[in-house]
Amino acid sequence: MTAANSKLKLSDFHMYQNAAVEHLYNNPNCGLFLDMGLGKTVITLTYIELLRYQYLLMERALLIAPKRVVDTVWSNECDKWEHLGNLTLTKIVGNQKQRDKALMEKTDIHLLGVDNVAWMCGKFGGHMPYDTLIIDESSCFKSPKSQRFKALRLVMGNFKRVIILTGTPAPNSLIDLWPQIFLLDRGVRLGKTITAYREEYFKPGMQVGQVVYNYKLQATGEERIHAAISDICLSMSAKDYLDLPERINNYIEVTFDEALQKKYDQFKEEKILQFIESGVELSAINAAGLLNKLLQFANGAIYDENHDSHDIHDLKLDALAEILELNDKPILVAYAFRHDLERILARFQKYKPVVFSGDADVQRWNKGEIRMMIMHPKSGGHGLNLQYGGNILVWFGLTFSLELYQQFNARIDRQGQVEPPIIHHIIANNTYDNAIVKSLSNKAKTQNELMEAVKFEIADYMKRMNL
Repeated sequence: MTAANSKLKLSDFHMYQNAAVEHLYNNPNCGLFLDMGLGKTVITLTYIELLRYQYLLMERALLIAPKRVVDTVWSNECDKWEHLGNLTLTKIVGNQKQRDKALMEKTDIHLLGVDNVAWMCGKFGGHMPYDTLIIDESSCFKSPKSQRFKALRLVMGNFKRVIILTGTPAPNSLIDLWPQIFLLDRGVRLGKTITAYREEYFKPGMQVGQVVYNYKLQATGEERIHAAISDICLSMSAKDYLDLPERINNYIEVTFDEALQKKYDQFKEEKILQFIESGVELSAINAAGLLNKLLQFANGAIYDENHDSHDIHDLKLDALAEILELNDKPILVAYAFRHDLERILARFQKYKPVVFSGDADVQRWNKGEIRMMIMHPKSGGHGLNLQYGGNILVWFGLTFSLELYQQFNARIDRQGQVEPPIIHHIIANNTYDNAIVKSLSNKAKTQNELMEAVKFEIADYMKRMNL
């Protein structure tokens, strides 16, 4: 808890935050697409407090978010601000008995993890006991085929107000936008179905026969999509509203020697051949599985069929060691695979590395008590404020998810950071690390083109081998 005399006041609000609260009030169904660090959480809580205790227009709200965001972010933010002292928040977590008990508590906002959405909707059906719905990190609903989306769309008529919040509304492509906007307006702006949306704004991209593997925007597609939703969606970029230190992206290349490069190339062809011989249909999911195997090699170890790891090289560990030796500041390290974590812990015991496990580690980090904190991007991708404890982040293992990449970088590159954030990327040269960096740099294309590159590798191998 923040001490009462040190709490932030409404007078500490930025002008753009007041404008966002007003936008929410004027648009009962609204999307806030705000960059990380602009304060989506406190903006929304301020709006809810206004409705609940000043205008008496709201009874109870349901807030849906990733589990870790439910556990810490909203209650912590509420504690920071003096004007939010009346609001009560209750988390619906634990086993079914615990969740049922939480549902009985009188509260202003019930907080629900995305994994329990189908359970909640099934429990109440068409009689949800809430008049307001808030979806934090709405890109969790980017798939219209997901159970959570299908369950929630059936109960949307219960809510008088719907707010969706995200800094990455279209993490892979603008295709991801349709389900999120549908939850706001039930198809008024972008069409009643994903098929209608694609036909209106996209054209088929990679296609084999009748199977379309991806879609590309029509010439005016992006402009027309933004125009269609501009009345209910407010977008803000941090660089336009905050005076933040300029971020430094540093790319550290490690290069295999001739023998190791040959081993990588042989490993790649072996995995491609195994994929072809399996007879599995070529898809983005299967391409991602193949890509992960190649990324393991690039990081320095691989798993066998028994899921035991085998070390191959220490080049990335050596590069991380140089970063640590050249800096006496706290360093946040992102890893991709379990063997990454195990090898980092074994190599750097002298720095007393901490594997992130929860809010207590956030507090220790921000107090400067942790020299090296290791975290998987999925554990720290949303909501954590780590800007007070350090300004250096190292990508030991890269992600091909633009959303995770942006969100994790924003743990230190956000409002409150006083030093230039330094983002180190350790890249194994002449591997798929290069393609990932290129993909993440080209935000408009993102991982779809990366998957196409993997598919091209397979097709090229088949052509060379006359398969």
